[in-house]
Amino acid sequence: MKAVVITTPGGPEVLKLKEVDDPEVGDSEVLIKVDAAGVNRADTVQRKGSYPPPAGASPYPGLECSGTVIAVGQSVDRWKVGDEVCALLSGGGYAEKVAVPAGQVLPVPKSISLSYAASFPEVACTVWSTVFMTSHLTSGETFLIHGGSSGIGTFAIQIAKYYGVRVFVTAGSEEKLVTCKNLGADVGINYKTEDFAARVKEETGGKGVDVILDIIGGPYFQHNLDSLSLDGRLFIIGFQGGPITEVNLSGVLARRLTIQGAGLRTRTPENKAVIVAEVEKKVWPAIEAGNVKPVVYKTLPLSEAAEAHRIMESSAHIGKILLIP
Repeated sequence: MKAVVITTPGGPEVLKLKEVDDPEVGDSEVLIKVDAAGVNRADTVQRKGSYPPPAGASPYPGLECSGTVIAVGQSVDRWKVGDEVCALLSGGGYAEKVAVPAGQVLPVPKSISLSYAASFPEVACTVWSTVFMTSHLTSGETFLIHGGSSGIGTFAIQIAKYYGVRVFVTAGSEEKLVTCKNLGADVGINYKTEDFAARVKEETGGKGVDVILDIIGGPYFQHNLDSLSLDGRLFIIGFQGGPITEVNLSGVLARRLTIQGAGLRTRTPENKAVIVAEVEKKVWPAIEAGNVKPVVYKTLPLSEAAEAHRIMESSAHIGKILLIP
């Protein structure tokens, strides 16, 4: 098969489409003929050499895909050859075929095209496992999403609104804020021209928000703590601004704040299967009802993975970027 290979750690130009061996299929795995693969910022970090795949995972980038089942392992009973599916991967999505544990496979939601289904697994599993399963975001609460126009952000806005949450977002341009508003965001904040903590306080009558989903890390840490309400929860899923900062922690005690963090890729297959099952039960109905829509910025051929990474790193995109073998 053909797959995108990271020839050496470096810039987007190190991504090359090459002929490689087909993946082997384990007893509890399915083999998918890839129709589309989602591009995620974590893929760019892996390309630079800073985010190696877990032991036993494919060396090729790609954390989600959609496609058709072409083989199943001996102990797999739910999926059969010919099923159209999408899947959460530990790697290997940038390829014509990928093997994945059966518990990380989802049916393509009704009314969603096979290729666009690739835009959901990573964002849905990330958002559901963090702010819903761990931070327990619930109807009537307030929720601040940093990077509201990203793949994570555009999904998080929609699923939070579906569950009755008041949504705040930050983004870096008026165009991006308009998109977030159109997806349902209640309050849009341009982080380049506004102090988001001050604006959050203003919009909440001084209280702050209940939950924050953060991708920036160090530079936002103090502002995030200052933006949280009594019993507020900060969930960190990325360090785009770096992991180190100096902080005044007094508010953590005074307002009983909770600081949480998690990755998805390094979780065990058993843990991922639990998350995927929850997503199918709690998120898929919202997609099938039309309340959560795919937001796809661009589709590119697999041979143009380098260009997909350039777009991702420019942050010019709104929503997801997909690669098509």
